[in-house]
Amino acid sequence: MPTGHKRIASAGVLDVSRRAFGSKGRGVKSKTLQGKSLQYIALEPDAYDPSRPLPMVVLAHGFGSNMADLAGLAELIDSHGYVYVCSNAPIEMRFGFRETGYAWADRYDRSTSEQWRSAEEKLNVLVDETMESYGVPPGKVVLGGFSQGGMMSFLCGLTRPELYAGIIAMSAGLPDPEGLQSRLPQGNKPPVFISHGDMDSMIPVDEARDARVFLESEGYSVYYREYRMGHQITHDVLRDLKAWLGPVLPPGPLKL
Repeated sequence: MPTGHKRIASAGVLDVSRRAFGSKGRGVKSKTLQGKSLQYIALEPDAYDPSRPLPMVVLAHGFGSNMADLAGLAELIDSHGYVYVCSNAPIEMRFGFRETGYAWADRYDRSTSEQWRSAEEKLNVLVDETMESYGVPPGKVVLGGFSQGGMMSFLCGLTRPELYAGIIAMSAGLPDPEGLQSRLPQGNKPPVFISHGDMDSMIPVDEARDARVFLESEGYSVYYREYRMGHQITHDVLRDLKAWLGPVLPPGPLKL
């Protein structure tokens, strides 16, 4: 993998500062756990009370990165009203001396190969497991991701719509639209947030545009924005994501 991609995937994804969002501290506590299928970080508000369940946001990292990459979004989105789950992808990768990253599937694979099917199964297991452990009912979860993680959010979110209040795909394409189309359930169609850079050299913006056309043709409500950026998440992306997320999945505690 080119070093430029590795840098973007692991360190340069979040092109934002906490100061820009007026953060006065993390406001979240994290713990690393080994789940039934994937290792993950769970992030809870400092004052989290298990007797008052919160809605859940599950975030999947991009190719070559790791579960810590998107964990920083918790304090930037809302550090009090949600629990967040960020997992390692299942395929371990080595980059030189003591550098490890993870992938959901081969970087150039856009088909529903065995790697994608295995990754989808593992992420589904993780979502079910963490929903149960945090007492989150169906319909009170948003599934999202960046780059290859956004592709995973399409695969898992669109095929299990009963679980999700919404789907987030940042700088991502839609893997195997024809194969996915045949798996789309009838009925519930969760809203979708898509962000993409018009200068993205990793995943061309045309892939995001094609995803929008596909989803809208299938009856999905798509919040679509292009930004003057490359393969990254900027302040502007998070501003729009926060505005979209609030009505789609209001921060808790949940009324059960």
